[in-house]
Amino acid sequence: METKKIRDFQSGDLIQSFFLVKAAEYKTTSNNKSYLDLTLVDPTGEINAKLWDYNTETEPKYTVNMLVRIRGSVSEWQSRLQLKIDKIRAATQEDALDIGDFVPVAPYSPEAMYEEIEKYIGMIENADIAQIVSTLVVGNKEKLLLYPAAKQNHHAVRSGLLYHITTMLKMGEKVSEVYVSLNRDLLFAGIILHDIAKIAEMNASELGIVSEYTVEGELLGHIIQGIKMIDQTAVEVGADPEASLLLQHMVLSHHYEPEFGSPKRPMIPEAEILHYLDIMDARMYDMGRALEKVEDGAFSDKVWLLNNRKLYKSAIAKI
Repeated sequence: METKKIRDFQSGDLIQSFFLVKAAEYKTTSNNKSYLDLTLVDPTGEINAKLWDYNTETEPKYTVNMLVRIRGSVSEWQSRLQLKIDKIRAATQEDALDIGDFVPVAPYSPEAMYEEIEKYIGMIENADIAQIVSTLVVGNKEKLLLYPAAKQNHHAVRSGLLYHITTMLKMGEKVSEVYVSLNRDLLFAGIILHDIAKIAEMNASELGIVSEYTVEGELLGHIIQGIKMIDQTAVEVGADPEASLLLQHMVLSHHYEPEFGSPKRPMIPEAEILHYLDIMDARMYDMGRALEKVEDGAFSDKVWLLNNRKLYKSAIAKI
């Protein structure tokens, strides 16, 4: 048995370690047998885990944000690693664990990233746009400091939403130096606001772990919720209707395709750039995570989030 971090798991490993429960569901197989379906996390990542033949009436219940000790084996299912649980128990006081040590977090402090966003808001010259953005950011600061950018996919770590926004702002600033005709006020504002309604779409704990989507999040999604937030805020602060309309369009179109939630494709250059910055940051994050455990000159496992592609890690040194 090995004590390994999730990032280092390989098919065939026998594992015995502590994990934090990110999600827990009690399900039934096609032949009517109950099993426990868990999403487990540690600071390096997450993995799906299953305990088969689980008796919901006699065995202990496991819930979100519990620390558990697990013994099991790692296998591959549909190109993704999965943990088959042989034994599980809840952590006790005698284990002397700190739950914060098991939470995946962004690489920078949330306070520092929030200050970075404030810096970019200060660079917005249009008073109406700046007021809309500032009002929404300040009014949602508490959640922004904690929330991930997604329940599972890219930047699904504590403070991941801030990390996603600040990375895009840095890229957006560089792009605006090349395409000087871009309206930087719109670009910076669109970047900051494009996913801000994730804080209304999902319910996250103080650990930054999303347990479920809100009712409005399920029915509307963060794009529509974001448009509502911008519209309401613009009315409250008495902002120029066109400024509000353009910001709403950027949020509406940033997924680009109807099947991904955007009924309109970008119709202004700043919205077009926003879309590609969003895609670029998500892809680079997912690629970076996939290549963390890959040795130089080798390929990763297939990455489901990247269309089941294998990624190659070059042995050429960075200069």
